[in-house]
Order: sequence, then structure tokens, then C-alpha cells
Amino acid sequence: MGMIVTRTPFRISFAGGGSDLPSFCEREPGMVLTAAIDQYMYLAVKPRFGGTYRISYSTTEICETAGEVRHPIVRECLRLTGSARGLEIVSIADLPAGSGMGSSSSFTVGLLAALRAWRGEEAGPEQLAREACEVEIGRLGEPIGRQDQYIAAYGGMRFLRFLPGGRVKTEAVACARSAREELSRRLMLFFTGDSRAAREILGRQNARAESNREALRELCGIARSMRERLEQGADLDGFGRLLHEAWERKKTLEASISNPAVDRCYALARDAGALGGKLLGAGGGGFLLFYCDPAKQAAVREALAGMPETRFGFEPQGARIVYRD
Repeated sequence: MGMIVTRTPFRISFAGGGSDLPSFCEREPGMVLTAAIDQYMYLAVKPRFGGTYRISYSTTEICETAGEVRHPIVRECLRLTGSARGLEIVSIADLPAGSGMGSSSSFTVGLLAALRAWRGEEAGPEQLAREACEVEIGRLGEPIGRQDQYIAAYGGMRFLRFLPGGRVKTEAVACARSAREELSRRLMLFFTGDSRAAREILGRQNARAESNREALRELCGIARSMRERLEQGADLDGFGRLLHEAWERKKTLEASISNPAVDRCYALARDAGALGGKLLGAGGGGFLLFYCDPAKQAAVREALAGMPETRFGFEPQGARIVYRD
């Protein structure tokens, strides 16, 4: 087998984040509305002469065995798939890590897809999502939920239900193409300039699970309502207002989800015409997503001058092999 290259999408989540954590969904169903976008994680796996591993990401490692690999996700993916020695693994991302776009799970799903393909195995999205959860949650003990692994593996726009025992039900949002395209025109994405590790914020959310239970139920309800708006396709501005409502509710889950700098940028965008928005991911930094009528987007860009904007569209596919030698 020669070189394998996979392409795995990043994602934006609209509402319901936090309800996919075990502290909530082991007792009642969690619900998240999320979508894959056309910004990607690329993973290349190829044979390496000499029988060693060479892992190249923000640094480069050369190791004799999988157990010596310092990158925890790479190490556990190698162990899980039983991949032989003599591999070179390279990753390239369109967006920075720790920015709320689900990059860690896209990396995990994409690497598993590449390793399975290199072994001559065809892994479908359900297998990739489950194995990514096993790596990140089961083996590495990350205090995260399961939304990012599933949207990275399946792609598209999806309503995810999180059930006891780690079960996940994935439902494609039956959104007309015209409504999906109009929603894409009305979404804007800005980088705050800060990245952060989600572990501490999510750990504190887990610790507050019981006191947050009612707020998380409300977020699940908002996610359902947003899905209905999209499937009806008649009131996209209502979707934008619900996005604002979800952000206001999410901020009550844990104090560090937002901060004064984020609040100021959010207020500036709203004053300029954005109907709603949110900080993506666990919080604390990363990308701000806004819903805004195209006629008012120039004013939002002016209000947020100095914050890099990332143009994007929706991605219908999840992790896939884009090159096989």
C-alpha cells in the first residue's frame, strides 16, 4: 500500500452543546444541531523506510514504537488499529487548533480513516465516529461529548441525539437546498485571535451538571426549534434570533464560557445588525459565528475591523479518502 490522504471537515454547532456530555445524556437525551463546513483537516499516511514512525504536526517525532509516540491521539489510533511499524503520518489543517471548530475530533476521525484504508479496510462513518469516541473519551479520558466525532465522520447538517450508554442517533436535517444556501449567505465567522484548550471549561461544566440540567434542557429545546425553522425554510430570521437565545442561555452554564473581550465583540456585531451569534466550541476563545442579513454584513465587518473573517460554506460529506496511491 502506498500513500493515503484523507480530508475531514471541521464543524459549526448551532445549539445544544453540553447536552452531549455524559453527566447530562446518561440520564436524559441530549440534542445538538450541527453542520460540517468546507474547512478541513488533511491527514497523510505513507510507508516509511527503516521501520520507524515519523509523526509531523506542529512538531516532528521519530519513534521506534507506537508506545513512544508523544502525540496522544496518534499513539492511541495506532494502538487501536494495530498499524504496523514503518509509517509516516503528516497533518495539515485549514484552521488553528483550539479554536472551537472540532479540530481534535476531525484529526482523530481523519487519522482513523487513513489508518484503516492503509490496512486495506473500508470503515464507514459509524465505525469511524465510534472509534474516535473510544480514542478520545474511552482511552484518553477527555471530558468531552460525542458531537464532534459524529459530524466529522458523517458530514452534512445533522440533528444528533445522545442517549445512555454512549449511543448516538444521527438524523440528517431535511432542509431544502434554497434554505440551506440562504442560511449559508447569512452566516459570518470571525476569529477572536485566541485559542484555548476545552478540557478545563468542559470539566467545570461536567461538575455543574446537576445545577445546569434545566438550562441544558432549554438548549435542547432551542436546537429542536432551530431544526424546525430550517426544515420549514420560512423564517430564517427566527433561526438567527434563536441562535442569540441559545448563546445567552449557554453563557449561564459556566462563567469562563465567555469573557469581556468576547462580550464586547458580540455586542458590536449585534449593534451593527447581526440578529444572533455564538462563540463556537466550549468557550473562552476561538471563532465567533454570527447570523446577519447580507445587507448589513458590511457594517458588521466594519464593527469587527481587525478580526479575521473566514468565508465558508456547508460540506455535505464527512471524512473521506481524497488520494490513494
